[in-house]
Amino acid sequence: MPSETHTVTRVDVHTGVPYAQFVTALEKAAPPFDPGVFELIDEEGGSWDDVRDAMAAEAPHHLIRYWRINATPALKLAGGSVRSTEYLIGNHVVAESMFRHDPRALLYAPLRMLVRSDENGDAIFTMHRPSDEFRSLGNAEVTRVGEVLDRYVIELLRLCGVDAEADFA
Repeated sequence: MPSETHTVTRVDVHTGVPYAQFVTALEKAAPPFDPGVFELIDEEGGSWDDVRDAMAAEAPHHLIRYWRINATPALKLAGGSVRSTEYLIGNHVVAESMFRHDPRALLYAPLRMLVRSDENGDAIFTMHRPSDEFRSLGNAEVTRVGEVLDRYVIELLRLCGVDAEADFA
């Protein structure tokens, strides 16, 4: 298959919330992934339904935090003053609902997010709009799930005290 070019929208949400407060709220709304829960399901011969149930319990707002890196300490040593934290946030049950239609969906799942500080110390939340990323694969089923992920991210931000509906429009 030849290379393809696609366009995505980068969403920058100026939260108006202090950086540390926003990061705390985001990490509460998207709790950390606990691999032990899913390893136990596998070890006990569990089913995909068990995985679905566990994910619903682990991610009460649909999304969990797979990975986090605080880039501030290292970049500060290079003279940077912007605070920043990178995240991979998603839901492997949601990812599977795309993967079954096109394995390339895993290029964009979990979702990559960045929180950085502005000149006032408030958080700016940045990511590519999920529906654009998944639409690029040219599969209507995958695109529909990407649109659901747009709504999940909007809800995640709402839990952090930010109305981002217009930012994702």
